[in-house]
Amino acid sequence: MPTLLVDESRCIRDGVCLSECPLHMIELRDDSPVPSWVASMDGRCVECGHCVAICPEGALSLSTMPVELCPPINRDLFFTPSQVEHHMRARRSFRRYQDRPVPREVLERLIAAASYAPTGANSQPVHWLVAYDGDLVRRLAQHTLDWIRTFLDQPEPWWGYRRVVECWERGEDIAIRGTAPHLIFAHAGKDAPYGPRTSCTIALTYLEIAAPAYGLGTCWAGFLNGAANDWPPMREALGLPEDHQCFGAMMIGYPSHEFARVPTRKAGRVIWR
Repeated sequence: MPTLLVDESRCIRDGVCLSECPLHMIELRDDSPVPSWVASMDGRCVECGHCVAICPEGALSLSTMPVELCPPINRDLFFTPSQVEHHMRARRSFRRYQDRPVPREVLERLIAAASYAPTGANSQPVHWLVAYDGDLVRRLAQHTLDWIRTFLDQPEPWWGYRRVVECWERGEDIAIRGTAPHLIFAHAGKDAPYGPRTSCTIALTYLEIAAPAYGLGTCWAGFLNGAANDWPPMREALGLPEDHQCFGAMMIGYPSHEFARVPTRKAGRVIWR
């Protein structure tokens, strides 16, 4: 467990670090000038950093998380409610992309931002795989199509499988939208604790919401995700660890078109108790 470090000259003993610790691991004893760990909770810290982030005086650090590496929050950069609502409503799935790559540093910044998505007990189980090379993207598209073909042998295959194959055979990829220059996978250990599937889904959602700020469009790729888990040639091409499962996949690139309007949606179905 990390060491709790407190600068006594800065600490004002306001107790906010105690109240914000998710596991109530911090105490402020009468005989101590600064907060300390609760002895019975030794080894339980999940390093979420709440204690470091909440202190208004910058008095706390963890040995694994120096306060100097935790920049202050700039509230001038926060969205207004109207900006958030418009951004969320304007989100679209993009299925046509420009024929130009996204610089790696842009994708790295985007993934770094998405990595701040919440995870159970701060477990941070999410791993990322970027299919950046165009030849690899095309191979993955072929593997996905081969996996989909296997479902056509079922007694009553879902009509969507037939449609994907029909379009492919006349030169149009509607499984992973052949114009996408890159693909992003979120994967984690199959037996990782605290819900790895949920963690990966939330992380990809963060990525999708952040993408427009970089001029990028995205689209969830369910067929691709299915093949990544169930089709051996696909798993071999991806090189995922044997004990990992793909919990989400996404197309990404510069959109070839921009949407002009916000379509309607059903009103939120809410039960108030």
